[in-house]
Amino acid sequence: MTTKIYTTPSCPYCHRVKDLLKLKNVKYTEVDLTTNPKAVKEIIELTGQTGVPVIVINKEVILGFDKSAIEKALKKNS
Repeated sequence: MTTKIYTTPSCPYCHRVKDLLKLKNVKYTEVDLTTNPKAVKEIIELTGQTGVPVIVINKEVILGFDKSAIEKALKKNS
């Protein structure tokens, strides 16, 4: 399973996603949009928006901190 999260340092929901993934022992790659302008284009292509967090579990895209959707995707892809 591959998990990637697009974040910004000041986003409280981004921190909640990271905490949830750590609690569930899920390894993830974090992409900080403030230091990676290319990643902004990536999330626009994925979601049509620039809001964070954007979580990609395998190829499933979740916009925002939606705990139930994240847990469902993790369970489905484990």
